[in-house]
Amino acid sequence: MIEQDNIYMARAFELARKGRFTTSPNPNVGCVIVRDGVIVGEGYHQKAGEPHAEVHALRMAGDKAQGATAYITLEPCSHHGRTPPCAEALINAGVSRVVAAMQDPNPQVAGRGLYMLSQAGIETRSNVLLDDAEAANRGFLKRMRTGFPYIQLKLAASLDGKTALGSGESKWITSPAARKDVQALRAEASAILSTSSTVVADDPSLTVRWKELPSDIQQIYPEEQVRQPIRIVLDNHNRVTPEHSVTQLDGECWLVRSNPDENAVWQGQVEQIAIPADESGTDLVILMMQLAKRNVNSIWVEAGAKLAGSLLKLGLVDELIVYIAPKLLGSSARGLVDFPPLNALIDAPKFEFTEVKQVGPDLRVRLRPVW
Repeated sequence: MIEQDNIYMARAFELARKGRFTTSPNPNVGCVIVRDGVIVGEGYHQKAGEPHAEVHALRMAGDKAQGATAYITLEPCSHHGRTPPCAEALINAGVSRVVAAMQDPNPQVAGRGLYMLSQAGIETRSNVLLDDAEAANRGFLKRMRTGFPYIQLKLAASLDGKTALGSGESKWITSPAARKDVQALRAEASAILSTSSTVVADDPSLTVRWKELPSDIQQIYPEEQVRQPIRIVLDNHNRVTPEHSVTQLDGECWLVRSNPDENAVWQGQVEQIAIPADESGTDLVILMMQLAKRNVNSIWVEAGAKLAGSLLKLGLVDELIVYIAPKLLGSSARGLVDFPPLNALIDAPKFEFTEVKQVGPDLRVRLRPVW
């Protein structure tokens, strides 16, 4: 039974990953319904406000759901939100057993879904492929547990750890393949964070550009379904103007300012968020707490060495994603992270490698801080 549970739950996780570009702020969830050793229904959550994974799977299964086992990557919801409770739908469908990969830490659920099922006489099991469950929804789970979003800091560097020439030239250190990979990871994030210095210097779009996504992702993620992550710009000195691209393109743009300009007229979906600041800049801890309250699960950070150093110094970074190009930029080039001087080697921040992958001619290195 345990081996079968693992097999069907693995399939449910395959389905859940299909929603990773579109479900934010909801979690990625997949569901497989099995009767007499045959999959009779499956589905995944596609977008907030639309039917959950269980509903899609039950619709496919129809009457065959009676007496079946449902495998779900997250505990079924038990509350009325924008959609009815999935626990109730499973009960009404007559399933005899529900296997959930993990309990939902959302205070509105938090074991109530499984309790509702067991009270209805349905056998339940949880904590199946728990590591996969944690990996599938890192942002959602961290926000629910801590009140902070999951923060990924993206860096690109040469072999000698430089991000740009002394003149500031940085296009392009990494290859087209690496930049396509960045687009794919951007697309999974709830928001993209940068600074007004980057916006003023480069006028970036900070968007997901479908035409630059890897072809395998384009096949499963049609252009018309693209969800643009929220563009968040630290702009304490109100340097971003309506002429900058980040304020004009599709999707939301949030400008983080200590004193919002109430007279500014914007062309796009621009909101100014008031966050206190001092001489060193925006209070990043307060900002992250506010973003979590706004249902931002995960943040993809693309900025300069100063913001990277500040986030690392405050212990806010959950994951580093570093693209390393096989080039040398020389001693006058700009460094990767602006981090305070250390008095002893033992004080150096430490990281553990979680993945090293070749992307075109470059390497993509994923690391987790060891706090």
